[in-house]
Amino acid sequence: MKTLVTAITLGFLSTQASADPFAGVRDIEIMAPHHGRSMQAAVWYPAQQGGTPEVYAENAVFYGTEILRDAAPAKGHHPVVLLSHGLGGNIRSLQWLSAGLAARGAVVIDVNHPNSTTGDMDVLAGMNHGTRAQDMSTALDWLQASEFAPMLSDQVMAAGFSFGGWTALSLGGVRGNLDGYATSCDAAQGRSSHCLDLERAGVDLHALDAAQWNADFSDARVTQVAAIDPGLHWGVTSKDVTGLNVPLLLIGLGEGPDRLYAADFSDTGSGFGALVPQAQVELIVPANHFAILPECKPAGEDILKEEKDDPVCTDPEGSDRAAIHAQIIDLLAGQLGL
Repeated sequence: MKTLVTAITLGFLSTQASADPFAGVRDIEIMAPHHGRSMQAAVWYPAQQGGTPEVYAENAVFYGTEILRDAAPAKGHHPVVLLSHGLGGNIRSLQWLSAGLAARGAVVIDVNHPNSTTGDMDVLAGMNHGTRAQDMSTALDWLQASEFAPMLSDQVMAAGFSFGGWTALSLGGVRGNLDGYATSCDAAQGRSSHCLDLERAGVDLHALDAAQWNADFSDARVTQVAAIDPGLHWGVTSKDVTGLNVPLLLIGLGEGPDRLYAADFSDTGSGFGALVPQAQVELIVPANHFAILPECKPAGEDILKEEKDDPVCTDPEGSDRAAIHAQIIDLLAGQLGL
């Protein structure tokens, strides 16, 4: 029987001609002065041969992704992607996207956002949403001063999912509207999962600092934005999007009962999509909000039911999570010209 590493190595060698360069990854830690502590982060990049073959983030519920740990970076200049995870997510929850974009030729950096990541949740502190944009700007500072700097082009995409989709929009110049968001939650009557989460955590949106919420968190280095099922856009007005002057890709997941109310930017949802008519809007169906997570193993759904966890492996009938992932990678890579 082959050892796991040998099997992975043979798999990499057998696909080298069709998947060159491969995705390399390095785990790093970045000091975040605005939090007064460091952040766990990872850099994903197009890699040459070498490094240690690994199935990244494999567990009992989710399949992992084949990568080359600590491999030498490929030569050339490559666009940068600042990738932000959703509320309660982490670097591993979007590993397929990080690796997929790196294999297509991008340098991706993502972080575990303090106060809104797995095992590090403070709902009230996390609602100071601008710190997430600061996290990504800090990560870009680190990347541009690192050993990866010579391989970076001036093209910088801010990308993210759910709460991370809002982070990407913030980096691109969209401002929050606290009064609008609080009013939308008042009117949601239980339909918004995010509003319900805030209510259960005892967070009163009306009591938050509007100046802090509505501030400008844009980063002038960002040249394009990709937001996948973004949150926090309810109540945003045309005035709040005037700072968005870069190409925007908006991706929605699911329709009808499969569409997550809190992330619905359509005319029958928040209407945010109509505020950015310059955006390329893509709706993926059949799908739901959780289709963004890694592919689930056959026992994944039952394990989550047994643990009374969120049904993140329960997909709409007829959907194909692998195909959804491939479509999202193609859309982001296309915007990057890869």
